[in-house]
Amino acid sequence: MNQKIKILFRHRSMEMGGVEKVILDLLKNLPRDIFEITFFLTLNQGELRNQIPSDVETIIFQKGKEDMSANRFIRFLQLIKRNLILWFYRKNPKLLYKNFLSKEFDIEIAPTYAEFENILSSPLKSRKIAWFHTDVSYDPDQKRVWGRINQLKKFDWVIFGSRQTKDVIKTLYDIDFPNSSVIYNAIKIQEVKTKSQEFAVNYEIKPVFSSMGRLHSRKGYRSLMKIHKKLLDEGFLHSIAVIGGGSEMESLKKQAKELDVEKTFLLLDTQINPYPYILNSDYFVLPSESESYPLTIGEVMGLGIPVVSTNVGGIPEMINDRSDGFLVNPDEKSIYEGMKTFLTQGEIIENIKKNLETSVEKFDNQKIYDEVSSVFMNQFKLKK
Repeated sequence: MNQKIKILFRHRSMEMGGVEKVILDLLKNLPRDIFEITFFLTLNQGELRNQIPSDVETIIFQKGKEDMSANRFIRFLQLIKRNLILWFYRKNPKLLYKNFLSKEFDIEIAPTYAEFENILSSPLKSRKIAWFHTDVSYDPDQKRVWGRINQLKKFDWVIFGSRQTKDVIKTLYDIDFPNSSVIYNAIKIQEVKTKSQEFAVNYEIKPVFSSMGRLHSRKGYRSLMKIHKKLLDEGFLHSIAVIGGGSEMESLKKQAKELDVEKTFLLLDTQINPYPYILNSDYFVLPSESESYPLTIGEVMGLGIPVVSTNVGGIPEMINDRSDGFLVNPDEKSIYEGMKTFLTQGEIIENIKKNLETSVEKFDNQKIYDEVSSVFMNQFKLKK
């Protein structure tokens, strides 16, 4: 192919998160002999902003909080100015493209629902692709769910992050997406293994359950802390190390103080390299009420750490229950029983560890890159 396919990715910011890691992985690994990639970053902020590949043309729209004044009043004015600019260009997408994206693109990509409106309002005659990672069955706001479904219908192609993410829309709303495919997120197991050795982590109270995720109500950490307290009260000594930041941090700290578990329920906040904390734990627990196809599960399995996880979203597409992991219902009683099993039945743990040695071969990254490339090339042909 002589003519490279011009692709535009748009994303808000680069805080540590699963979608951001997926974006970075695609930016790094899509073949450069086929694609000419541009990345439009609305806000230049977040822990991962410096990891964008240098050979990707990156267009920064507005500066991030990290680059604003330390003076609180000046910073306040800068944020007001930034918000006004964002509002103006959101209302005037043609001016945004004229002033900041002054070239043609063959394909424009919304890697998350937060970018659906931005891509659909593009004035370019491009093929438009949406990535969707969300389990809509756990969203009580039906107006929001229908809004996202109706937006998905307007895209030329939709990539679902798991089979369940697509199937649940069909089951609940009787809506199918013929112009779509299911493509799993790539999991960089060798890279995770290397990073996990970068420094030592010593936990005082063992055994240790690690966990990683944004501190959001759907992630189940308030319930996990209650389960932790119950197990301690029953004589099952252990600690839990939670890696991640978010809106529930202060309330979780308060709850830990009330339950007197501050020394055993460790809130480690966001970590640029979380993997040594996971490698040096004994088990991993994911208490989420909803997920799609979480990278973390595959990464932890790649480190050989036994996982007890709620049976939600695309997780059963990753874990073979009672073989290379342990699936439980998303309620406190079931998570409690799963964690108690890990603490009391060593033969189950040893069997999972043995199976993990070979089960991670199911995460075939090159197949994923080939599938994504195939979608892009087919859309380019349709554009012509």
